[in-house]
Amino acid sequence: MAEPLPVTLDDIRAAAGTIEGQVLRTPMRHSRTLSEIAGCDIHLKFENLQFTASFKERGALNRLRALSPEEGKRGVAAMSAGNHAQGVAYHAGRLGIPATIVMPVTAPFTKVKHTRDFGATVILEGNDLKQANIAARIIADRDGLTFIHPYDDTKVIAGQGTIGLEMLEDVPELDTLMIPVGGGGLISG
Repeated sequence: MAEPLPVTLDDIRAAAGTIEGQVLRTPMRHSRTLSEIAGCDIHLKFENLQFTASFKERGALNRLRALSPEEGKRGVAAMSAGNHAQGVAYHAGRLGIPATIVMPVTAPFTKVKHTRDFGATVILEGNDLKQANIAARIIADRDGLTFIHPYDDTKVIAGQGTIGLEMLEDVPELDTLMIPVGGGGLISG
């Protein structure tokens, strides 16, 4: 018997209910130019229209909404070079949850600034995400914060998966999805 998937369609549907009205339901638009170039119908999902300009808000919010009241009071920690940092910071700030975000020293200045502007404590640590991750986990353990990983978290994955639900609702005849892969949270959802 096959092992159950860590994130199910029901988890994604639950995430859609959790984030509804708090994250933009972005449009799906047909691209005439790309369709002509590729010789097939191509539709684009405009996640850049989210408040933080990234789909990462979906998973961050779904994970934050899953915190117990005690966890929310203590706060969260995360590591990111930008988009996850902004998503966690923005929604944690809206929900009154303290957020500490560790970003590598190489993170883009604008991402650092926006993360701070959303109310998070930003710590620049490490030359890459691996080093920032180690620092963020040490801080989370030391301060009793809930660590929110940018992609290795079932609630984050389910939140990102809500994009797929919207895509199939808007264009039910879709037969192939092209999805960029970084950490894997979006494709997992």
